[in-house]
Amino acid sequence: MISYEFPVNERIRTLLRLEDLYDRTAFFASREHPLEHHAALLGMFEIMEVASRADLKSDLLQELERQRQTLEALRDNPQISEEALDMVLADIEQTHARLLEPTGKFAQHLRENEWLMAIKQRSSIPGGVCEFDLPSYFYWQQQAVSVRQHALQSWLAPMLSIKDGIDIVLRILRNSAKTFPLVARGGAFQQMSGGKTVQLLVVTVTNDLGYVPELSANKYAINIRFVTPASGSDRPKQCEHDVDFTLAFCNL
Repeated sequence: MISYEFPVNERIRTLLRLEDLYDRTAFFASREHPLEHHAALLGMFEIMEVASRADLKSDLLQELERQRQTLEALRDNPQISEEALDMVLADIEQTHARLLEPTGKFAQHLRENEWLMAIKQRSSIPGGVCEFDLPSYFYWQQQAVSVRQHALQSWLAPMLSIKDGIDIVLRILRNSAKTFPLVARGGAFQQMSGGKTVQLLVVTVTNDLGYVPELSANKYAINIRFVTPASGSDRPKQCEHDVDFTLAFCNL
């Protein structure tokens, strides 16, 4: 099976983008080739840009506190494991405290590093980080793997509190899923929302279906159509037969 996540609002869209960027950056930072470490640096620069929204940190702090209060209210519920509840609450409280520690603008340590900012600026130019453009960067890329990995981890570490907050919020969001088996007649499906809000929709199909879902949603309706993946000069075509799928509704 393969699942496609569709954020319905800009807030969740930002969190999912950052989750992807953090995962990609961590992957390339753990590798060894200089080109992989260049990709890790580019990932950090993208994280810095996306996460620098002034209200992201406060949004995460507010959401973590809201979830903490909601979970605290579940104490003494016979259907809830106290041990599991304590672990989740401890995770939330520790992450909340770590988010409060940094002062100033997000990733300020990167902005204050003129060398890194020069790389960031040149990276926006196609082919702008050749050895003759930034000889000091080329020199760094020739250093031992351990030296480069240590530097990358030191630059990434101050940015991880945001990642921890995002991980908790998205985990709670995904765990809230209410899933329904449905059928898209002739490759199309529509459902009226009745004014109900939803933050994340997840469409799951068999991975050998040969079609991908396209989704649009608002507080009035959800529209899904299954189309062929675009390739080359071929335009996507809507599936003509019925498609079995599941649709999950997720809300914090």
